[in-house]
Amino acid sequence: MVNAQLVSMTGFAARRGEGAGFSWAWEIRSVNGKGLDLRLRVPDWIDGLEPAIRAGVTKVAVRGNISVSLKLTRATGDDGLRVNAAGLSSVLNALATVRAGAEAAGIPLATPSAAEVLNLRGVIDQGGEVEDTAPLLAALSRDLVPLLDDFAAMRAAEGRALATVIAAQIGRVEALTADAKTATESRREEQARALTDNLARVMTGAAEADPDRIAQELALLVVKSDVTEELDRLGAHIAAARGLLAEKGAVGRKFDFLMQEFMREANTLCSKSGNAALTRIGLDLKTVIDQMREQVQNVE
Repeated sequence: MVNAQLVSMTGFAARRGEGAGFSWAWEIRSVNGKGLDLRLRVPDWIDGLEPAIRAGVTKVAVRGNISVSLKLTRATGDDGLRVNAAGLSSVLNALATVRAGAEAAGIPLATPSAAEVLNLRGVIDQGGEVEDTAPLLAALSRDLVPLLDDFAAMRAAEGRALATVIAAQIGRVEALTADAKTATESRREEQARALTDNLARVMTGAAEADPDRIAQELALLVVKSDVTEELDRLGAHIAAARGLLAEKGAVGRKFDFLMQEFMREANTLCSKSGNAALTRIGLDLKTVIDQMREQVQNVE
């Protein structure tokens, strides 16, 4: 059992309710993002609704591309469709002006139908606006709380599933690091033989060669092939990753950085291996780290 606190940036919740003469349907969904990007598709005539939604979402989410939508209808079945008298008058006056100009230019115009006039902007008011939106805002705000609770619960459940996968991947990295240490020990004799052979080739016919310079070059070869520091740093990164799994709060950015450090050590291990077995382990490490990085992209 993984004792983890991770939260996923992926989540969804939906809810229906009614009150203050209206019925409604909420939807909230999120995917991963670099920061918190909140997009609202809600009626703009309800005073205070958008600030209330933003305040509620920021209490349950720190990162993610989050969209919230609200579909609102009158509970009585009245969809709020009505003629805007002032708008109709303006449109009719405009049509009359256009007709007069067309006639003066000798251009015949067909008479628009009532349906065509109704479709012109400003003729119809639609949306269910009310003079006092405070009761509706109060009802929606009450219903927003359980919606956000469901949303947060799903993100937490997704986070627990992520933690299980990431923990297994960390365990795989730890096992491969142990294999790399074993392979490093096994290659010491091989390295010693290779250095001896190289030294013999260098010294053959090189009576004038500087022994100190040769010793320095050989020592440099040994240093360049030493992967002890890389393996030690991989061990430290493994401990750090397990610490992040148990840490509360948004740790996704920290995990992102740690994945870069994991990959840096794996790349260096491959470049310094000089040994087929150690290279295979390094490539396996890179594969697992890349898979872990993909999972980490979803962590808040």
